[in-house]
Amino acid sequence: MIKDTALCAVRVYTEEKNVMEELMKAYSVDLREKIVKAYLVENYSIRQVSARFSVSKNLVHKLVKQQRTEGNVEPKRRGKPQFSHLTSIEAQETVREIVEQNPDATLAELCEKLAEATGNWVSSTALCRCLQKLGLSRKKKRDIAAKRQRKEYKS
Repeated sequence: MIKDTALCAVRVYTEEKNVMEELMKAYSVDLREKIVKAYLVENYSIRQVSARFSVSKNLVHKLVKQQRTEGNVEPKRRGKPQFSHLTSIEAQETVREIVEQNPDATLAELCEKLAEATGNWVSSTALCRCLQKLGLSRKKKRDIAAKRQRKEYKS
C-alpha cells in the first residue's frame, strides 16, 4: 500500500513537472508579432489584445515595450550566462602544462595549482569541462596496462 502511494506520488510529481515545463516555454515569435501588430497597427486596446490571444495584459505590455525599445519581439535568453576563466587560449595552455607536470593530481589539486599559476580560482566542474575540451583524460592506467608496459620495457 505504501509503495503504491509512493509510486503514485512520484508519477504525479513527474507529470506535474512535465506540465510545468510545457507551460513555461516561450511564446512563438509568430504569436508575439501578431500580438504587437494587433496593438500597434490594428489599434486594439491591451485588454482586447490579451482577451483575443488568451495571454496576460502584462505580456502584451511587455512585448509592445520590447518592440519599441529593441525593435524586435524575440524571446530573451533565460538563466545566467556561462562564464569561465578557462576560455582563453593562454589559460588552456596553462591547464595543459599543469596536467603534464602533475599527471596523477585530482581535480581539486589541479584547481589549486591553477589558482596559484593564474590567480583565478575555477571550480572543479569548470576544470573538468576544460579538460574534456582539450581531450585530456583523467583516467589512470590500470594495473594490467602498467604490467604490460613494464614487460615491454624489459624486453
